[in-house]
Amino acid sequence: MIETELKFRIPAGRLAAVRRAVATSTARAVPLAAVYLDTADERLAGARVALRLRREGATWVQTLKAEGASDMQRLEHNVALGDWPVAPAHDIARHDGTEAGERLRQVMGDAAASTLGARYATDIQRTQRVLRSGGARIELALDQGWISAGAQRLAVCELEFELLSGPPQALLDLAGRWVDRFGLILDMRSKSERGHLLAADRWASAPAKAKPPPLRKHDSPAQALAAMLGSALRPLLRQVSLLADADLTERVADQPEHLHQLRVGLRGLRSVLAVFGGQEPAAELAPALAALFRQTGGQRDQDVLAATLWPALRAAGAPLVEWPTRANGEPDGPADSAVADRAALGALLATPAVQRLWLALLAAAQAPPAEDGAAPGGALRPVLRLSLDKLLRQLRRDAARFEQLDDAKRHRLRRRAKRLRYALESSAALWPDKALARLLKRLRQAQEVLGEFNDCGVALALYRELAANEPRAWFAVGWLSAHRQALLPPCADAMARLAKQPAAWGRR
Repeated sequence: MIETELKFRIPAGRLAAVRRAVATSTARAVPLAAVYLDTADERLAGARVALRLRREGATWVQTLKAEGASDMQRLEHNVALGDWPVAPAHDIARHDGTEAGERLRQVMGDAAASTLGARYATDIQRTQRVLRSGGARIELALDQGWISAGAQRLAVCELEFELLSGPPQALLDLAGRWVDRFGLILDMRSKSERGHLLAADRWASAPAKAKPPPLRKHDSPAQALAAMLGSALRPLLRQVSLLADADLTERVADQPEHLHQLRVGLRGLRSVLAVFGGQEPAAELAPALAALFRQTGGQRDQDVLAATLWPALRAAGAPLVEWPTRANGEPDGPADSAVADRAALGALLATPAVQRLWLALLAAAQAPPAEDGAAPGGALRPVLRLSLDKLLRQLRRDAARFEQLDDAKRHRLRRRAKRLRYALESSAALWPDKALARLLKRLRQAQEVLGEFNDCGVALALYRELAANEPRAWFAVGWLSAHRQALLPPCADAMARLAKQPAAWGRR
């Protein structure tokens, strides 16, 4: 079975309104008490597989879930076990013969089923109703309760939209209306993931990177675009779920890598759309993504300064390193912005406009049917080559004359190098491995040196602005000017190598 659903956190001030909207005369309340199983070395959690025994009213059900083909889908297999006074024994053989069961056997490997034990539990009061919308039957489930692991407990307050029948777009449309109405916040973290983290005494999973989708040469361009968008979107939405969680603001503040991976995910989506997404409606998403990328840039600049340039300035004896503060303790530097702290960033990501953007991207990542434009005779690669050839020509032209470019064109060169790298990584399944690896190596080298050069330029502009009112900032201006000049030769060298690197995709 494939489960198609989306889950949203409910802002505290809107819970009563959501409850009234769900608990209509046709709704029913069901108590759910579950125990989740895993091995001592967390094999299931590491593979994003969840195995549970759950009492649903008076009936016990053993359920196995695993990641599906998209953010909206999961493999699911349920086995009803009847009425028991206590939790019955688990048996992984109950799922044999299913795709989810095969995934479980692979994950377990040589570990015996007896090594599975209770890791955490949930106690949920569910209010659910089924409604019809856009030609679909959709179940709404309001879950309130707790996840517990030992003496630790974590509150649950969420609303799930599950597609029972009909088109996935109907679920997305309905969810969008409820986002506008109640301020719901998309959360890709399952109860099993949150329970696993609670049991392991961790507050967040490590940031994940996008994986290239398994493109096939006979896919249509529209199918390939949807697959690439879906691949880039999956890890991005996991970062968004974390950064938009107001309860984790203080912890996230000390973890700049999560914001960095958010921006990497946004860049990946923008690159796929810029290189391959000239068609409507996907192209309409590019301006909204660009605006969000700009809005999250101020905090990222602060993180880069704190991680690299501030330590170097301290070592050089700069009289002023970090921004001075106002009387109220807030920063008084030129890097202030609408998202100059993690709380403001989380609030931005939780706005209905941004939530609507995620839903639109999820819609764009839904693969169209094969009959709606299949590429005959393996025509996908020639179509994608056209876009890649154009971008590589522009990149080579500017790379060959790097030393003559002004700062604006150098910055454009850096953006193009990133764009080509992400586009190639997204379409990697279509190109020869060795040639692709060589070109990606050159692009990563170029991106690294150009990134350092750009970060130094951003810092230099900020300190020059600060120096207008704070003379102590002039030391940093001088040091950064000299450092940036010293970075020019390695940049020019990397650009010269990149300008001569052959394409990874051949001609025919």
